[in-house]
Amino acid sequence: MARDDLGALAARLGRRLIAMEQPILARHGVSMWAYVVLNGLAGGEVRTQAALATSIGADKTRLIPVLDDLQDRGLITREPDPGDRRARLLGLTGSGRELHRAVQAEIRDAEDRLMAELPASDRDAFLRTLSALAG
Repeated sequence: MARDDLGALAARLGRRLIAMEQPILARHGVSMWAYVVLNGLAGGEVRTQAALATSIGADKTRLIPVLDDLQDRGLITREPDPGDRRARLLGLTGSGRELHRAVQAEIRDAEDRLMAELPASDRDAFLRTLSALAG
């Protein structure tokens, strides 16, 4: 049986997910990259800008305007690293954590509606497989 390449299938799913998430992000006044940053910092540990850029797959120079905006809005903190004054440590503020939780809850609800298109027996297997392949 012929099928599309995995890249083509993943790209179509990616476009569908982005289209689903854009209105949610717009309602909360955050860009996709801003949400990616909030998500990357949501684990709670303080991280350097360079480590964050690596973990989310972003060019650290292009990340700076996103960080500036989030800091100006009081959603993240960015302080000099006491161990390396050239580096900056990042963290979520209470407002940043609250915004992240609200956006993530709406995105997860939308994902649940999308996943409802699959038979219940396939949902967990899909998520496990996707996590393994993306890992």
